[in-house]
Amino acid sequence: MITGNKGEWSEIYALFKLLGDKQLFLGNKDIEKLEGLVYPIIKILRSESNGDFQYSIQDEIILISGNEEILKIPISEFKDKALFLLNVIKKNKKRTFSVPEIENFMRSINCISLKASSSAKTDITIVVHDQRTNQQPTLGFSIKSQLGNPSTLLNAGKTTNFIYKINFVNLESDEVDQINSIDTRSKIMDRISQVQNKNGIFEFVKTEKQIFSNNLVLIDSLLPQILSQIVFDFYSSEYSYLTDLVNKIAERNPLNFDIQNEHRFYEYKMKRFLTDVALGMMPSKVWTGKYDATGGYLIVKENGDVLCYHIYNRNEFEDYLLNNTKLETASSSRHGFGEIYEENGQLFFKLNLQIRFIK
Repeated sequence: MITGNKGEWSEIYALFKLLGDKQLFLGNKDIEKLEGLVYPIIKILRSESNGDFQYSIQDEIILISGNEEILKIPISEFKDKALFLLNVIKKNKKRTFSVPEIENFMRSINCISLKASSSAKTDITIVVHDQRTNQQPTLGFSIKSQLGNPSTLLNAGKTTNFIYKINFVNLESDEVDQINSIDTRSKIMDRISQVQNKNGIFEFVKTEKQIFSNNLVLIDSLLPQILSQIVFDFYSSEYSYLTDLVNKIAERNPLNFDIQNEHRFYEYKMKRFLTDVALGMMPSKVWTGKYDATGGYLIVKENGDVLCYHIYNRNEFEDYLLNNTKLETASSSRHGFGEIYEENGQLFFKLNLQIRFIK
């Protein structure tokens, strides 16, 4: 029996839905269809443990080939099964579940697992016809579903800690203990404001891990400073959406960019960062700047629409990432941040970066 969570079943739903639609719709920053921009789908490629399969679209028939065997399935079957599966996913309250009716159909089309083969970095690979260039690019996608819980874009770890020095204040050890013992719902924000009330100033020193810092500098030499400001703003204000945080830092312009001609320095650099995170950059591994096989996201919306964002259409992809992400507070005890500590007679404070999709 095949069991999975809503996100995993969404991968199968996306396969059925795209084969039923016969075309790929592009999305905008608001996760709505871009009018007039569609890619007719030529075929979908999927790696299974029992081989690689091609789902080719020809008029009203899907030809499934792999290991010499060719199956012909009417497109209407994929439409029906997609609708059935969507309703099951939306109604299900369990963490993991099986869908026997869909499982039988999956097996009949050589689809024997929910997730693509683990050796493949992509969840789904689609060959489309681009009418603008008259080319047939092969686009790899990671599937993100709004039917389950929002997924993270950047996971928290000690690798994503930013270290700040506390200047212009001498705190006695009992004052440090008193601040560190604050245990309110917004304890980190309250600890920061206590230090500030005593005229303490937080100054960014470095990231906890050098690899993360070097990865950031590779993307943009000023990214460590920009991100340190955004992270600090998140923990010391009511803002969490990245659009708000980027607007806030742009208004202050702490890096003193020349903005007399209204260059959008902070927005541009953050988009680069988000794109690189989305397409392969991990804080704990040396980033070469090479994107993995994916190159884009397919978003399964709550209403069942499947929208595509791809580096092939870079502007829409970057706008989507910036407009649909937020910062959030991970476990401070697990990742070791949010408390004043002393080193060589100097006080320091760590803050952590975790980014999650809003939907």
